[in-house]
Amino acid sequence: MYKIAVVGATGLVGSKMLQVLAERNFPVGELLPVASAKSVGGTVNFNGLDYTIVSMEDALAARPDIAIFSAGGSVSKEWAPKFAEIDCYVVDNSSAWRMDETVALVVPEVNPNDIVKEGYIIANPNCSTIQMVVAIKPLHDVFKIKRIVVSTYQSVTGTGVKAVEQMENERNGIIGPMAYPHPIDRNVLPHIDVFMDNGYTKEEMKMVNETKKIMGDDSIKVTATTVRVPVTGGHSEAVNIEFEKAYTMDQIYTLLNNAAGIIVQDNPAENIYPMPSNSYDKDEVFVGRIRRDETIANGLNMWVVSDNLRKGAATNAVQIAELLVAKGWIGNQ
Repeated sequence: MYKIAVVGATGLVGSKMLQVLAERNFPVGELLPVASAKSVGGTVNFNGLDYTIVSMEDALAARPDIAIFSAGGSVSKEWAPKFAEIDCYVVDNSSAWRMDETVALVVPEVNPNDIVKEGYIIANPNCSTIQMVVAIKPLHDVFKIKRIVVSTYQSVTGTGVKAVEQMENERNGIIGPMAYPHPIDRNVLPHIDVFMDNGYTKEEMKMVNETKKIMGDDSIKVTATTVRVPVTGGHSEAVNIEFEKAYTMDQIYTLLNNAAGIIVQDNPAENIYPMPSNSYDKDEVFVGRIRRDETIANGLNMWVVSDNLRKGAATNAVQIAELLVAKGWIGNQ
């Protein structure tokens, strides 16, 4: 059994991490829920028991085996190295460490071997990147991807509680705090994270850069448009792929059906295709609307959907922790 700290335990992702740890029967011997100073002394429920929320300093002093962070980049930058110094593995859900050359950026179905014993900080990728690379990895291994054009349709839960409240307030005619610069209900915002000098948003560039790092292939060309839509339950992506090698549709279906973490839902005659409402609270990546792109050689279109709070964040982090346990690197403190 292991001593586990969950940093940001009261947030949307942190709460989901606790849920996933319980559901997957992770061997938690002692839980250290960590949150901001105003929450310290309160409680969170885990596996039917109430646990007292502690400060970051107290969690560090308790010397956990694994600390799963979901508390923002600045917190991770300051505290992750301190936990690493005491031989605690840190699985960080922020963007703080993702592109650090010394830190593994891991999706367990894609690149589990990027984790190394002495790499005490491990980055959890961006939610929209995670679901895409799970879907494309089995295809890339066989046909080699040259280029990806992806457009996302991302849930308000990706922004956090304030965004969900904004949408619900707007639906109920209530004026309240705004998480976005515009209304989100009955609207679509082609704007996730901040705009950069090249005209793309930070979210779009995350998908570009993280995909190359996770796939271990800088030759893959990626261009993205990320969009916030007024839904909860999951992110959706229209993914257009150009391969180097020719393929058959039978090969595509066989590879996707046999891949870990993927469920193919693709029967247009019966109106069966992935939707965020059906992915809610599930760990898999759902793939459908699979069809040849008839405008280019070796082109393919797919529709990819996943629960962004689970596989896009909490579940992926817990799966990384499971890999660490399976490798036998963690000793009880």
